[in-house]
Amino acid sequence: MYNVCLRMVGNAVEAEDVMQEAFLKAFTKIDSYEGKVSFGAWLKKIVINRSLDQLKKRKVKFEELNEKIPDEEPVGLEISEIQMEQLKKAIQRLPDGYRVVLNLYLLEGYDHEEISQILGITNVSSRSQYLRAKLKLREMLHKEELFEYN
Repeated sequence: MYNVCLRMVGNAVEAEDVMQEAFLKAFTKIDSYEGKVSFGAWLKKIVINRSLDQLKKRKVKFEELNEKIPDEEPVGLEISEIQMEQLKKAIQRLPDGYRVVLNLYLLEGYDHEEISQILGITNVSSRSQYLRAKLKLREMLHKEELFEYN
């Protein structure tokens, strides 16, 4: 859960604070847990919502974009352990909006419809920010000569 917070807010100290708030919220609302989903999924939703609340406090804006999204082409990469650490660091350097959408989609497993509901943006905006995050990340990694793309 800490890693979820850290990926979302991008700062270790803030992530610790968010975790504490999320666990306090979970303990005070434990009677509302109905068992329809696993306890871990219920807790993770609280953690993500608290992380988003923290981003709102920082006045992070999620862009509303209405542009045509090109079809994605899969990119095959062989990633070493060293490159994985550099990749994680590069993701943390992404602008907040891009980083959050990328994390929600790739790492937390939400689809764009769910992300649009969570963040209060359109489905197209979620897809656009995800695409822009990938392009920005690709650009950052290419500059650092970490990966070569086909």
